[in-house]
Amino acid sequence: MNNTWRVAVLVALLLIGGAVVNGWEYLGEVPVPRRVLDDFPREVGSWRQVSGDQRFDSATLSILGASDYLMRDYQNAGSVANLYIGYYASQKEGATYHSPLNCLPGSGWTLNDPGSVTISAQGREPFVANRYVIENGGRKEMMVYWYQGRGRAVASEYWGKVYTVIDSVRLRRSDAAMVRVMVPVTTSEAAALDSATGLAAYVSTVLPEFVPD
Repeated sequence: MNNTWRVAVLVALLLIGGAVVNGWEYLGEVPVPRRVLDDFPREVGSWRQVSGDQRFDSATLSILGASDYLMRDYQNAGSVANLYIGYYASQKEGATYHSPLNCLPGSGWTLNDPGSVTISAQGREPFVANRYVIENGGRKEMMVYWYQGRGRAVASEYWGKVYTVIDSVRLRRSDAAMVRVMVPVTTSEAAALDSATGLAAYVSTVLPEFVPD
């Protein structure tokens, strides 16, 4: 009798779970209001935009699959940083953020000295981001990046995907973004990392307007 009841409960749970998933599929994802990335502030803390926004060609955009993106240079006390944000309104149809670990080597970059760094910003919970020293020919840069979406900032692409699956059921949302900051290494790697994390901290305070919590 006990085994019969266990099987009955299991079947019932499977049926209920299937009904919930099918219901969410029918209802679709919850639309989330947000500002477009073209409106991202030209001044972020002590950083100021230099030159115009950079745009990708159609072939790159097709591979990227982003709903919205930003590629922009900022400057602060002589230090220049490049900010990239790739936003995906939904990841249900196969469009999803691309890890720099997959994209940059194809463009000739080598990735060295992997690690992590904590980003702390006023009014926001500290979070952990990835850090790499990347090189291409004579260029050497410090790269800091993380995955942002639905109120979370995570370093792990794997956990970003796990949370996406959970939130697809729990919140009916799969919107998210990959955020990357790159700073040329001129005087030292430590100085470049300090600049990169400084801009990242400022960016994280305004990001929820464009990548909603």
